[in-house]
Amino acid sequence: MDGKYINRVTLYKKIEEESYLTGLPVVEYLTKNKCITFDHDVTFFVGENGTGKSTLIEAIAVAYGFNAEGGSKNFNFTTSRTHSNLYEYLRLAKNKYPKDGFFFRAESYYNFATNMDELDKEGGGPPIKNSYGGISLHNQSHGESFLALIQNRLSGNGLYIFDEPEAALSPSKLLVLLIEMNSLVKNNSQFIIATHSPILMAFPGSKVLEFSENGIEKVPYKDTRHFEITKLFINNPERMLEKILEEK
Repeated sequence: MDGKYINRVTLYKKIEEESYLTGLPVVEYLTKNKCITFDHDVTFFVGENGTGKSTLIEAIAVAYGFNAEGGSKNFNFTTSRTHSNLYEYLRLAKNKYPKDGFFFRAESYYNFATNMDELDKEGGGPPIKNSYGGISLHNQSHGESFLALIQNRLSGNGLYIFDEPEAALSPSKLLVLLIEMNSLVKNNSQFIIATHSPILMAFPGSKVLEFSENGIEKVPYKDTRHFEITKLFINNPERMLEKILEEK
């Protein structure tokens, strides 16, 4: 895809020193380096808990105009205002505007599905669930409902921001997600994804940004801690379990 829907994210003004955000490694990195560039169709945020992956991806989504709890720009429900105000300090450089878009957030997907059912009960137009396969997302497993979203709602020419989509999917369904992503990328789409899944981050031609206490670094996915630890475990689970349990 020539040009991205989001080319660059910049921290364009100083965050108050008393804000907890200043202690996040990702904010420290942005303060020093000013921006993160998106020059691939698929960009992954990976790294340990607490490094700011989800905080940043949420802030990017909200700064772009998505609802903080997920959905398209047409959703504006609020269940619990828990998102940070980092979005207020970000500036997004945009090359062009997508025809489609969606923010998937694993931890609040239930809230999104509930809001969709409530809107359908109110009526006033065709059921929203028709765009998601015709079945209420609550009448499916978490994984099935997420795949229904991917396979029915996302139409291409879109910006898709996912926060930990692997939380809903088995390994085999992650492979289905890779297939669907590939189809959407070929149809002029851009993905920004925070994930812990070595399967997902293996998407061909993607950019992997590893978050750590030292900042953010572009790395080959096989050099990420996630891949290395998973490989060590799969190659010799008995030995690894013996080692870590002995240490405890």
